[in-house]
Amino acid sequence: MGRTLVIGDIHGGYKALRQVLSRAEVTIEDKLIFLGDYVDGWSEPDKVVDYLLELKEKQSCVFLRGNHETLLVKWLITKEVNKLWEFHGGDATLKVYKEMEPLSVDRHMDFFESLERYYIDSDNRLFVHAGFTNPKGIDAEFFEEYLYWDRTLWELAMAKDPNLTVKDELYPRRLKHYSEIFIGHTPVTLFGFSEPQHFANVWNIDTGAAFKGVISILDVDSKEYWQSDPVYTLYPEEVGRNHN
Repeated sequence: MGRTLVIGDIHGGYKALRQVLSRAEVTIEDKLIFLGDYVDGWSEPDKVVDYLLELKEKQSCVFLRGNHETLLVKWLITKEVNKLWEFHGGDATLKVYKEMEPLSVDRHMDFFESLERYYIDSDNRLFVHAGFTNPKGIDAEFFEEYLYWDRTLWELAMAKDPNLTVKDELYPRRLKHYSEIFIGHTPVTLFGFSEPQHFANVWNIDTGAAFKGVISILDVDSKEYWQSDPVYTLYPEEVGRNHN
């Protein structure tokens, strides 16, 4: 029986993605859950998407939508300039997609539009790119954008009193709905960590691939994890999102 593996933010780091999948010795029996942010940062977002589409043909995959996919899709539809997006990794993505053949763009657009908002497995484990804000659970979230942009869920998990149990009245309601929650979006490197982190029942798999960190894969059952080399070392001529 295969494993269920969750993969953190990739940000155009195709070389690092291939490397970490190899280190995890992924087989076609494994189920792969990608937490989003496939683009924006390093120079190979097109190769990342093409490879994900290849994987989809070989094995069970779940592809979630990240905030950077929403930004790219908006540009693909409107061609409106967004300087803030470009500064936060969109510049590298634009260089690629401006030169891409129309048929390839259409194929990628189909992929982006097929991305799932979130995923809940048979063990009531929630997988979502960023988080959610509604205390009634993710199904009750009013603004879909929060699923891709929220940072308060991770802050809540980190700040929760470790002595509180789920039966306590003060235990955060958001954390009661799911056995475990797996997120990306907020790099753990911002808090001085370099590996996937666990607070309360929330696991954060974003290990800063867009900056000076790595891409991580976590086995959701055993909690064993694998990591690429620091992504910037695989793209020595690029800055990623490490702007001065």
